[in-house]
Amino acid sequence: MTILPAGPDPVFAERYRAVSSRDARFDGLFITGVHSTGIYCRPSCPAATPKPANVSFYLTSAAAHEAGLRACKRCLPDAVPGSPDWDIRDDLAARAMRLISDGTVERAGVPGLARRLGYSERHLTRVLVTELGAGPLALARAHRAETARVLLTGTDVPITDVAFAAGFGSVRQFNDTIAAVYDRTPTELRRARPSGAHTGTDPVGTDPIGRESAQSVPSGTGIDLQLPARAPFDGVGVLRFLAARGLAGVEQATDARYARTLRLPAGPATVELTLSGTAAAPSVACRARLTSLADLAPLVSRVRRLLDLDADSRAIDLALGRDPALAAGIAATPGMRVPGSMDPEETLFRALIGQQVSVASARTALTRLAAALGDELVPGSDGDDAKNRGGGDGQGHGATGPGPTAAPLTRLFPTAQRIAAEGRGVLRGPAARIDAIIGVAEALWSGDLVLSYGQTREELETRLTALAGIGPWTAGYVALRVLGSPDILLTSDLALRQGAGRLGLPAEARQLARHGAAWAPWRSYAGMHLWRAAGATATPAQRDPSSGR
Repeated sequence: MTILPAGPDPVFAERYRAVSSRDARFDGLFITGVHSTGIYCRPSCPAATPKPANVSFYLTSAAAHEAGLRACKRCLPDAVPGSPDWDIRDDLAARAMRLISDGTVERAGVPGLARRLGYSERHLTRVLVTELGAGPLALARAHRAETARVLLTGTDVPITDVAFAAGFGSVRQFNDTIAAVYDRTPTELRRARPSGAHTGTDPVGTDPIGRESAQSVPSGTGIDLQLPARAPFDGVGVLRFLAARGLAGVEQATDARYARTLRLPAGPATVELTLSGTAAAPSVACRARLTSLADLAPLVSRVRRLLDLDADSRAIDLALGRDPALAAGIAATPGMRVPGSMDPEETLFRALIGQQVSVASARTALTRLAAALGDELVPGSDGDDAKNRGGGDGQGHGATGPGPTAAPLTRLFPTAQRIAAEGRGVLRGPAARIDAIIGVAEALWSGDLVLSYGQTREELETRLTALAGIGPWTAGYVALRVLGSPDILLTSDLALRQGAGRLGLPAEARQLARHGAAWAPWRSYAGMHLWRAAGATATPAQRDPSSGR
């Protein structure tokens, strides 16, 4: 059950101890409802510890709202890293939460959410109420309230625009929800924001993504956010992974900054991510320019997935560190993340084109594909006036050599439709591999193949391996990146096995699989440590964690 009563329940006792010690490690893992005051808090709230008889614990803020509680004004319980449960779990409730956070209910309603998940609305509601304490409408309402709070406290966007950007159907519904959740009016929330906070939209000429990148997204709105990460956080490691695969024109990357173009439901966007915060409280500064503010919630959800910000790093490191072969690497690099995906279809094409070649070769092929078939951010622009827009990140971290850092953001990654129609004229390599890529593009374009954050791992891998040219490695790698599945060990990967050998582990696939069974349910993270061990004496461009099948 979602609500855990006081008494001998060991889960309640553990959570109450966390609340009593104000342990920030549990922020986002659960919510503390205090019925004597009518509020709910994060576990680390500095307020006096309530009596056990007055406490209930919830897995979602929506469940706390349904119990008649409002958010604590002091600790802002929704301004914490998200729950890792939605990636760890592969059940209906977790998959629904992934889609709700991506804004599916706002775009398609509860009927659309149910269709995406393959269940009736009635069954979906029953499962969510039983598992999470709230139905899909209540969960979406809580998500809209959190998005609205971010816009109210972090921007100067007019309050009426905030209401519709957050997904509310009317200003009245918006006002009622904010009052019920935060016990404040929208105007009072805005007035209570921290002094000195950067707010508002950025004029052309001041955006670090590029001197004129404000023009790249027509009628775009600039917004700055701070996205909290769960400590410890190996941010440099995940950015290096992305930088090694960065595509000129689509991405810019250094060890401290990553920027890219992307498609969101309402239109194209650009986003810049910079590591910030402290080791104890890490965060990522996110500067985005959106076609519509309605895309804010999907953007935040996808950035958090890309950087794996919600992973329970301490639990993962503790479990994997019991293996002496991994212990030294974990001690040296705590908080390693599994890079996610901001676009499932793009991730699939990258995996297909990157098979059996080095990172550098894959990047060359993918950059050529993007240059030939990717849509320009500004139709008709040639990028000549943007030559000064790359090469640095505004924080003293310039480009370190040839690569995506030196090029402006001018293009979007190609769509499946363009690849299906024109890919044969651009792609190079064996005919069978080109046929496979075109076949996948045609399946995506026609709708015969659908990739979704709401799929189960089994469903995703089954659909992929049913297509010609896609084997278990590619399917597993895509599930690893798109779904954030925590327990995938790609033992057929040559580089991964080389890393295992360097650490004194079995280098043969079957033996490594048997040894790795003890790493469950965190084998994806163990694989990242093995890949890093394989590249310990090579630059990221020389040794590709995703090559060598």
